[in-house]
Amino acid sequence: MTGFKSDFLRTLSERGFIHQVSDESGLDDLFAKETVTAYVGYDATATSLHIGNLISATMLHWLQETGHRPIALMGGGTSMVGDPSFRDEQRKLLTAEAIEENIAGIKKIFARILRFGDGPTDAMMVNNADWLLKLNYVEFLRDVGRHFSVNRMLSFDSVKIRLDREQSLSFLEFNYMIMQGYDFVELSRRHDCRLQMGGSDQWGNIINGVDLGHRMGTPQLYALTTPLLTTSSGAKMGKTAQGAVWLNGDLFSPYDFWQFFRNTEDADVGRFLKIFTRLPLDEIARLEALGGQEINEAKKILATEAAAIVHGRAAAEEAAETARKTFEEGALAETLPTIAISKSELAAGAGLLALVVQAGLAGSNGEARRHVQGGAVRINDEAVTDPQTVLSDKDVKDGVVKLSVGRKKHVLVRPE
Repeated sequence: MTGFKSDFLRTLSERGFIHQVSDESGLDDLFAKETVTAYVGYDATATSLHIGNLISATMLHWLQETGHRPIALMGGGTSMVGDPSFRDEQRKLLTAEAIEENIAGIKKIFARILRFGDGPTDAMMVNNADWLLKLNYVEFLRDVGRHFSVNRMLSFDSVKIRLDREQSLSFLEFNYMIMQGYDFVELSRRHDCRLQMGGSDQWGNIINGVDLGHRMGTPQLYALTTPLLTTSSGAKMGKTAQGAVWLNGDLFSPYDFWQFFRNTEDADVGRFLKIFTRLPLDEIARLEALGGQEINEAKKILATEAAAIVHGRAAAEEAAETARKTFEEGALAETLPTIAISKSELAAGAGLLALVVQAGLAGSNGEARRHVQGGAVRINDEAVTDPQTVLSDKDVKDGVVKLSVGRKKHVLVRPE
């Protein structure tokens, strides 16, 4: 469906967020005539969200900007089980203390993305532990479990793939989709929530909630998912040599976050500007049309605007200035990512390959060796081609050693 009546769905459509909707016309009518409450669920499996979560969190932002009420649901209860979707094995079971610590880390990002309060369109943060951990299991089976068809649950891709590979799917994990479906019913009852949003891999789980609501007498519920985000070269977006692109600065620095977007492929600039920034569409169209070396200016704007949302405007502009000094002036910026190494280790001789890996500039010694042999590695801006190179005290300049891979990846090694 195109030409949505509601500001919210039209905004999502124009910016490339929509993959599937359970009832487009019905949901569009609902948004056009009343204030709608919608939610996205986030399991607390780490102390930070990652860049894939930023897409759904941004949908909550646009929901609020177009006059509706967002709910960020923390999975304090579901995290005790773990989502089995498209995983080869069961997630590591987390303690209640670890889950609480993870939720505390996740909350930090939402303060920048959503406006919280008591108004009709102010965001809410809710924890499904409030109801899931209080359930009577036998009553839950009778009242909720009876509405789920095992035959249908076995047909979901997330389950079929696991079984087709003859990989174990525990009864604990099988309960996850029932719990997630029940979340939707509870949010409908408690907060008149009508829509659940998420990534395309969550479609089956979300539809379970829609169907459960119908069977348990809620108002009509709806589902909306975003497409799996890949780069124009076909790679899944959000992976680097250091691992996931986390949203909390203690796991992935604002500078690294800025650089991640600065390194966007030319063909992806317009699409990522629509999804990861709040720039007007006419300005995005102008930036997307830039060619040649000018596209790099669009990439810098993308990097700064995306970093401002996640880390704040000051941190984003500092990262941009650090990059400008490093790449355009050749200066050794103090705000480059830094790792520590003991003075005794450096005095004894520190292997280059191990340092490149420790700095997050390569994922393994083998990858680091290939970078060195290919001439991509530099120590204090001097190229190194011998994988057996050892760093020592003599490499320290102004209290640090500048380690680089390629033109855009730099880390300072500081003896302590």
